[in-house]
Amino acid sequence: MTMHKAARLPIQKGPAAWNVILPIQAASDPLDGDITVDVAIVGGGFAGLSAARRLRQLDPSIRVAVLEAGVLAEGASGRNSGFMIDLPHDLQSDDYAGKGVAADKAMTHLNRSAIAFAKDAVDDYAIDPAYFDPAGKINGAATETGRKLNVSYAEHLTALGEANEMLDAKAMHDVTGSRHYTAGLYTPGTVMLQPAGYIRGLGAGLRRDGVHVLENTPVAAIKRTGSAWELSTAKGKVSAAKVIMANNGHLESFGFARRRLMHVFLYASMTIELDGTTLSKLGGHPRWGVTPSDPMGTTMRRIDTAQGGNRIVTRTCASFIPDMTPSNAGVARAAKVHRRKFADRFPTIADVPMEYSWAGHLCMSWNGVAMMRELEPGLFSACVDNGLGTVRSTLTGIGAADLVMNRPSEISAHFLAEAEPSRIVPSPFAGIGANLYFRWKEWLARDE
Repeated sequence: MTMHKAARLPIQKGPAAWNVILPIQAASDPLDGDITVDVAIVGGGFAGLSAARRLRQLDPSIRVAVLEAGVLAEGASGRNSGFMIDLPHDLQSDDYAGKGVAADKAMTHLNRSAIAFAKDAVDDYAIDPAYFDPAGKINGAATETGRKLNVSYAEHLTALGEANEMLDAKAMHDVTGSRHYTAGLYTPGTVMLQPAGYIRGLGAGLRRDGVHVLENTPVAAIKRTGSAWELSTAKGKVSAAKVIMANNGHLESFGFARRRLMHVFLYASMTIELDGTTLSKLGGHPRWGVTPSDPMGTTMRRIDTAQGGNRIVTRTCASFIPDMTPSNAGVARAAKVHRRKFADRFPTIADVPMEYSWAGHLCMSWNGVAMMRELEPGLFSACVDNGLGTVRSTLTGIGAADLVMNRPSEISAHFLAEAEPSRIVPSPFAGIGANLYFRWKEWLARDE
């Protein structure tokens, strides 16, 4: 008998603001009793819900259960910045360029297939279109170094045959209302999600189609019993012929990929809803998203009423936390940085309070690969997003579903061709070194 026990469960710090700003939605009842399904999915984020949808696309009669430890959109899926990016976006590079023209063309094609998959779900499940806005995004630059990084990335995009437009300081001010940015690089293919709204819509659509989407149902253990897998929860068990682990970094909590996964937490803050006077001072467009020209800089995003209120989100600061347990002190430290970054960009409204600050978990591998494969007979993984959770997790969920159904696809083939995640040095050396590196890179990118 094969047994995998969960060493820990997800711990969240700060509210998932994208979820909080939407109308209150009652969570579904947790599992209460025993059920039998064809496929059980551990994790109700982008990967898990995408896997469930893909399974039902391939076989509408298949019985599927999604087991989410918390509430939909309260975990990492409600704590990202909502950029669903089509182009190469390598966070471990200097300017986001990936692994060469051929590889980046292939990755862009796959990213766009994930976006098309999401758009199909929006249409099928009648998800509010404001939660899926194909507005594109801007790489903002505040220094000459940042501008040069944009030029380098633009040259790479041109080599890929991808549309891009350089923006000057005036154009950046017209869009954002900020004079902080001296230049920008606009690319049209990014979709700006209201990530919590999108995830909640996916969950509701899957329930409509008969999928068990069970919230507040953490899986304590998974064991092989004969020809099936048994998933134990607090109030019941799920028996399934096949299982997909779609719990990103918490794959390691079940004993897989030990000392191969880098657990990184990013921090963000969201303003109170801006009143009319503040909006007049601010100017700019009602919706926009700016990623920094340097990947270790500051991401900014403005949303409007249709997405949860007129608010601005500031995201910066990263921590490597091997035990996946962020601290309140870490959130508070980052929130102070966010206040300074916000004031630098918007001095005329610098006194606007932040209503929410939070930490969000992402999982990376040293060599930038995912974990989408069969771990043991009938046990599959759709994990390790490398900081690209909206697109990469959608892809790994689709690919894992294709594997489960024995339906080879270009998505599953891409991930199966990747190497295993590289080993990382044991803690505490990994944590000390990584966090010193993050602080240094953040200092270098302090104006970006």
